[in-house]
Amino acid sequence: MKKTRVDQKFAELKKKEKKGFIAYLSAGDPNLEDTVDIVLRLEDAGVDVVELGLPFSDPLADGHVNQEAAARALEAGSTFDGVMECVEKIRKRSEIPMIFYAYMNPLLARGFEASMTTSAQAGIDGFLLLDLPFEEAGPYRQALKQNNLNAIQLVTPTTPDARIEKIVKRASGFVYCVSREGVTGVQDKLAEGAGALVERIKEKTNYPVALGFGIGTPEQARDAAQLSDAVVVGSAIVQKFHNSPHTPQGRADAAAFVAEMVAAVKGI
Repeated sequence: MKKTRVDQKFAELKKKEKKGFIAYLSAGDPNLEDTVDIVLRLEDAGVDVVELGLPFSDPLADGHVNQEAAARALEAGSTFDGVMECVEKIRKRSEIPMIFYAYMNPLLARGFEASMTTSAQAGIDGFLLLDLPFEEAGPYRQALKQNNLNAIQLVTPTTPDARIEKIVKRASGFVYCVSREGVTGVQDKLAEGAGALVERIKEKTNYPVALGFGIGTPEQARDAAQLSDAVVVGSAIVQKFHNSPHTPQGRADAAAFVAEMVAAVKGI
């Protein structure tokens, strides 16, 4: 595989001895046109990688904030093709690394290989497939590889060491470490045991390890960055942009909130 924008970004961060910041948002919330604006604002705020949620009616790995964001996106008329057009518009103005956070059903409904090809042509760099067990991933992973797309793998606190070893062997780009059991959503503090889980993963792979789920403040982001190679923030960003006025000033205020968390991560 050729190096993706994700690979290049993490290589650059390693060279600079800096931690990465990955921001999640649901594509199409509040609509696809505004998603383009939000992604560009995230880039200006210093975000390294954008994780775009493909809107799905049953996002089982997500808490209420991201579930509601997906529902708003679908109600606003977001479709697979519309999201691809959105990505193409972003690519005309930015080379920020982007991956899709996706569930299998919509991809299978369209034809998995066709979905991968279309996504790569639009300008996506990889996929985090939430509900694809690694035991069943073989043919799907091949379609990712053929389209030069990173296969981001998830490891959770309940994953045994032997299984972690098998999962990370199938990873590319980075490994996503889920900091706690349960679904996405801001928590009061970083989960105990998150650092130990990151270390268990790092013993088995040279890929960067990104820590996510539950991180919602600059302090939590800084603490997470001390444990990992990158920090993933989702629900807090989704909620901030949703609650802020959908105006240039409102968007600027939301982006400034993200910039605070980025600064906390980069300051380590």
